[in-house]
Amino acid sequence: MSLDGKVAVVTGAGSGIGEASAVSMAAAGASVVLAGRRAEPLSQVAERVSRAGGRAEAFGCDVSQPGQVDRLFERADRIGPPVALVCAAGVLTKARLDEVSDDDWNATIGVNLTGAFLCVRRAFVSMRRAGEGPIVLLSSLSGVYATEKFPGLTAYNASKSGLVGLMEGIAADGREMGISVACLSPGAVDTDMLRAANPELKPGLVPDDVGRLIVTILNDLLPDASGANVPLFSNR
Repeated sequence: MSLDGKVAVVTGAGSGIGEASAVSMAAAGASVVLAGRRAEPLSQVAERVSRAGGRAEAFGCDVSQPGQVDRLFERADRIGPPVALVCAAGVLTKARLDEVSDDDWNATIGVNLTGAFLCVRRAFVSMRRAGEGPIVLLSSLSGVYATEKFPGLTAYNASKSGLVGLMEGIAADGREMGISVACLSPGAVDTDMLRAANPELKPGLVPDDVGRLIVTILNDLLPDASGANVPLFSNR
């Protein structure tokens, strides 16, 4: 598949890896629908894409809410069938296990895991009709077995581990429909989320590194790598 001329949806597109993914995908020729909860950052990303000669449209969406996800894809469908999806929306609240509130647990699982499920479920409708659909889910080394874990991140770790299992199910269900999926699990990327998780951890990657890799996965590695979880360790 080539992203050139295709419609893509990117969640969490207002900052960090989501923003970098959207910019890289637009540079590869995609028309990108930028989804996120904060209007102003999304507008700034859309302007950044436009200045570079790309096409992007911002749409406010809380991916943990099914109705909002439906409206996001209805908007994308008006541009053209969305046949590429990057789920980069994520939240992190740091707290020791016995101090994790019900609200924090539900918000973390709701955005990071349920949000990806809702977006993929809705994307299947358009992708099945098109007969193609590469998907990338943003997990983390925090969700990879036997990698170092940091205290206070139980909810986050659980959500990212869950994304790997979700990805494997998507790969199985999408195989006969031309829908493919991979998980990308970066380590220390220079984002606000990393600083919230562990301010002493030195980042070895910047978001643009990850955004370019996501375009490579969408364009060149899927569907052959469907069902793969790709750990991304520091390169610096």
